[in-house]
Amino acid sequence: MRIKPSLTRIRNAVVPVLTGPPILAFLPAVTLGAFWLGGEIALLLISLGLPLMFAFAGAFGKWPVNHQLPRDSVTGLMLKDGFEGALTHIHAMAAETDRKSACFIIELDDYADLVDHHGQEAGDLVALRSGERILSAVRNNDVVARLGDRRFAVCLAPVPQLDLELCIQLAGRMQSAVEDPISLDGVAIYVSCSIGFCQNRRAPGSSASDWLDAANVALAAAQGAGPSAIRAYAPDMERRPSGAPDLRDEIQAALENGQIQPWYQPQISTDTGKVTGFEALARWNHPTRGLLAPNLFLPVIEEAGLMERLGQVMLYHALTAVKAWDSAGVDVPRVGVNFASDELRNPGLVERVQWELDRFDLTPDRLSVEILETVFSNTPDDVITRNIAGLGKLGCRIDLDDFGTGHASIASIRRFDISRIKIDRSFVMKADRDPEQQRMIAAILTMAERLELETLAEGVETVGEHALLAQLGCDHVQGFGIGKPMPFDQTLDWIAHHDAKLQDAPRIGRETG
Repeated sequence: MRIKPSLTRIRNAVVPVLTGPPILAFLPAVTLGAFWLGGEIALLLISLGLPLMFAFAGAFGKWPVNHQLPRDSVTGLMLKDGFEGALTHIHAMAAETDRKSACFIIELDDYADLVDHHGQEAGDLVALRSGERILSAVRNNDVVARLGDRRFAVCLAPVPQLDLELCIQLAGRMQSAVEDPISLDGVAIYVSCSIGFCQNRRAPGSSASDWLDAANVALAAAQGAGPSAIRAYAPDMERRPSGAPDLRDEIQAALENGQIQPWYQPQISTDTGKVTGFEALARWNHPTRGLLAPNLFLPVIEEAGLMERLGQVMLYHALTAVKAWDSAGVDVPRVGVNFASDELRNPGLVERVQWELDRFDLTPDRLSVEILETVFSNTPDDVITRNIAGLGKLGCRIDLDDFGTGHASIASIRRFDISRIKIDRSFVMKADRDPEQQRMIAAILTMAERLELETLAEGVETVGEHALLAQLGCDHVQGFGIGKPMPFDQTLDWIAHHDAKLQDAPRIGRETG
């Protein structure tokens, strides 16, 4: 039976009154007043009439239920099931009252790495503070939940006016709150987060689940754009792959038919501003799902035991790029390729790298072998040790990646003949505004200088961070503030544009003394 609009409006006005706590204070007064004025008959009418009025208004279905929904043990926020129920309720209410809402999905970037490097206790602290800060950025009647270790969700209570600009402003407010430093044992920890959102009227379907799916699609687009990005749902966005098994079935063919190839992120000198290299980063250009970021498919490749094959593909394309840059007459001294533990366990690795360099007629110093610090600190594997030493003797540059997160010893740095340490972006983020971050970077740079190692800072996103690192004496920088990863065919234009800017750019000096 369809309720007339006038009755709907009356019910929507009455139900909040009938279901609110103040009604409990008035019920005894109404009952006593009826008995005083009309005696037992009036009391009987009130006793029968009030339940009928509640039933007519639909208040019974909306009266608070005594049982509590399960809550997250760390943050105290509602969990996924509770959020989906609240989302369904808000979706129906917004449609019924012709009001507007939006669903936001917030995911902490690199949360797994944070837990690996600092421990689960630190991860719980970051989750707790993030939940508190998201709550502080929204209204009391908005719904906030924790959907997973690193993921939070917000659904706004329906309002008459809510446009795209207001949603973007709110997303920015939540993001800024989450990304403020978190103190852990006297040390500032920085996290970033990606946010995707969808307004209820822009959802591709008519159900609450369609609305939530659209917000997740927007989040995937934000993550593909890099750390600390915000995206609103648009119909042309490719949906995030919903099932790892599907990707697993396709992954080997993708490696063989050229769908997975390197994108290149520039590295520049803080002294001259010139390009000193590019890092090769894997991207999957899926034929139906569009461009997939590595966090979506690298775990699948690892599960399938294909990390070594990925390394072979990446090395081949990276050396092809070096030859192409040489042919185009541009100066790119070297390319960096990440070597995973699976590759480093191959006894024939050094010979294979030598063969590839000879095939492309390139000297070994044109290749930077990037190895995670955790490989040095966590493994006693003799094969890995021999391969790293062998690549260094071959003449390849050895870059220690994500320095500061894996606790590699100074002895291992010297033993493996490291050429350069790459300072993890967790130290770089907002360093221009945080004295503690500055002291940490200065200490790393001082150590590197004493050990005669070059340094490169990752994750540089602002002019302030770039300037600070240059002044402190960091040799090279890399990050979205310099250039985003790009396919090879865009690198030549980027280099030309960058070289043109150098003609007029002021030189950033270093501190002396």
